[in-house]
Amino acid sequence: MGTTMLLDAASLYFRAFYGVKDATTAPDGTPVNAVRGLLDMISRLLRARHPDRLIACMDASWRPAFRVRAIPSYKTHRANPDGSELIPAELNVQLPIIVEVLSAIGVRMAWADGYEADDIIGTLAAQATEPVEVVTGDRDLFQLVDDERGIRIAYIGKGVANLELVDEAAVTARYDIPGRSYAAFAALRGDPSDGLPGVPGVGEKTAAALVRVFGSVEAMLAAIDAGHGGFPQGSRPKLVAARSYLEACLPVVEVATDAPVKLAGGELPSVPSDPARVAALDARWDLGSPLGRALSALAAAP
Repeated sequence: MGTTMLLDAASLYFRAFYGVKDATTAPDGTPVNAVRGLLDMISRLLRARHPDRLIACMDASWRPAFRVRAIPSYKTHRANPDGSELIPAELNVQLPIIVEVLSAIGVRMAWADGYEADDIIGTLAAQATEPVEVVTGDRDLFQLVDDERGIRIAYIGKGVANLELVDEAAVTARYDIPGRSYAAFAALRGDPSDGLPGVPGVGEKTAAALVRVFGSVEAMLAAIDAGHGGFPQGSRPKLVAARSYLEACLPVVEVATDAPVKLAGGELPSVPSDPARVAALDARWDLGSPLGRALSALAAAP
């Protein structure tokens, strides 16, 4: 059975932008280090993992309205005064180039208005009938691991060359929680990088203990309402005090699986439908050997 590889595109191009140290520019002076770095990442992933289908999942909304309504602090520290995402200008100018180049070389992209790339990944993974590898440096997507359905995270926290395959056993080993319970764990612990406060006074150890006992935030709240015991020492009053947060946070923490997008296309090998367009982009942006390596890897895929 073939494998579908879903790329968390923003995770990759941010990593490429900060990881390619030299000031690579196009003939007109436009920086292209993220474009070239992303192409090399794709080449390496294809040659190392041999997927049968490749889809780059994109952000249509980096800070979806439904998450902001639930938790107003969601990503506020990463927003410009006008509400747009705070991105280095040298990277922002490369984003339309990335979309144009991926389209030209035959890499399928997917997005949906009002949703983040995480939600596109979650939705496509839910639709898949074959094994899925999600390439990301974002641990939030650990919640998608599912051994029965063959969904794993190809985690690039230490770089694409040091890719780590994360399944349910790996989540359990890392956090001492059931493999599919990462979302509840993250909700309790919080995530400053996303503006999620978590439950005050509940750190990783207590969050893990709560998840092991109850499995989900809903079950914790139901146990409180029913007067059940089993709460780790001192944790019950903290959950009671944070109830409004716990009731609101799940749409923020949990990846959507119902975004309006369909798992279609992306079959490999892939060749450009318009080689002249690729040549023109290469000439304009001086993509050089990274472009050649990506084209070769796409054409050589199984």
